Formats: sequence, structure tokens, C-alpha cells
Amino acid sequence: MKAYFDVFKRYKYLLGNLISRDLKVKYRRSALGFLWSILNPLLMMLVVSTVFQHVMKVVSPDITDFAIFYLTGSLIFNFVSESTNLALPSIIMGAPLIKKVYIPKYIFPLEKILFSFVNMLFSLIALVIMLIVRQTPITWTVILFPIPLIYTLIFCIGLGLILATLNVFFRDVAHLYGVFITAWMYLSPVIYSESLLPEQIRPIMHFNPLYHFMTYFRNVVMNGVVPDLKANLICISISVIFFVLGLVVFKKNQDKFILYI
Repeated sequence: MKAYFDVFKRYKYLLGNLISRDLKVKYRRSALGFLWSILNPLLMMLVVSTVFQHVMKVVSPDITDFAIFYLTGSLIFNFVSESTNLALPSIIMGAPLIKKVYIPKYIFPLEKILFSFVNMLFSLIALVIMLIVRQTPITWTVILFPIPLIYTLIFCIGLGLILATLNVFFRDVAHLYGVFITAWMYLSPVIYSESLLPEQIRPIMHFNPLYHFMTYFRNVVMNGVVPDLKANLICISISVIFFVLGLVVFKKNQDKFILYI
């Protein structure tokens, strides 16, 4: 781990430049630029709220404010989806640079995940706007909001490293993951709460890492609840397990990348 951190310090400026480049490229030739990071979640919230709350009327009865409920869940899920989808082909996309100069290979998936994290931080402004517009009661627990985001970031780094490694050797992973991420969304409490599920199925949802991250985030932002020790230990365990597993898988296979890219 110390070797990883030493290398990270040496290349942190490159990492920063790559993140800055991706942010500029994403909003290049866009009239609104970074405002789209705020508008996108707001517009999606408007569409989803209209469809599920007013047209289909299938909102869970215990959800008092569906708009805020959806935003808090979608911010977490969209970050996981975007970051892992970008990390997955990052080694392949970085092949021209990898073949020319020495750069720690983990820089490529890590940069994509941090880029998505920065993008999500901009999207948090949309949540703040809606909390004000909807006059949602805000308690002091809202200051704890970075904690579940950090848990999710660590989890995404581990998962991103695993996906980036697998994609080098098996290009079909990219296609399979597209199907998986869609199923993952519907298996996560983004547009519905746990109470909508039959009681015998609810324990299964607890095996979904996003359930714990979303619940933690909603508790501190919406419900004014301080998550207990058990909730923190679960989130920490999930994040650390995936992070360590990602490092091990990536480190074990990174020397073979050059033969496949």
C-alpha cells in the first residue's frame, strides 16, 4: 500500500490534469457547460416524478417526498453507474499512452472514477435546490453527507479496478456490464422503498451494497437520523472489501495488460 501511495503522490498532478481535461471535454461546445450537471438530475427527477407519482401512482406509501427520495437515490446510483462504466474500458483507451511512456496503469481507472465523483459533487447542487424549493426540514445531520459519498467512492474504486482488469482479457465484459447495471438499478431502492417489497424478499435487498449507501445518505439528508455503528460497519466493510479486492486483482494482472491491449 505504501508503494501505491508513493506513486500516487508522484503522479497526482497528471491525475489532476486528466480529470480537468475530461471535465472540459464533457462540456465542450455546450452553451450551459457545468450547469448541465445540475439540470440533468433536476430534469430526470421531474420526468420520473411525473411518471411514477402522478401517472402510474406506484410510489411507496411511506415516501413523503418522492422528488427528494428519488434525487438522493439517483445521485448515488448515477455516480456508481457512470464511474464504473468509464473505468471499465479505461486501460484499453489508455493503451497508446501505456505503450509509449511509463505511467502507473491504475491511474486510468482511478481518474475516471474521480472525474465522476467531481461531476456528482456538482449534481449535489440540484439536491440543495430541491431541499429549499420543497421546504424539506433540514437537521444538523446533513453535515454528515460526505460520509456515505466517501464510502461509495472507495467501493467504486475497487469495483472499477476489477472491471478494468476483466475488460482487458474479456472484451465481452463491457456488453454484459451494460445489462447488469440496468438490472442493478431496478434492484436498488432508487424509485421505491424497501416497504414496497414482500417481506420475504426484503432481506435479499440487504445484499445490495447500494442499498446501504443510499439508506445512509437518505438518513442524514432527509430523515435527520444519525446512522448507528452497525450501519457504519456494514458500509465500511463493503467499501474496504471491494477496494482491497480491486487492488489485489489489478496488481496481480497489470503486468499482462501489455500483451492484450
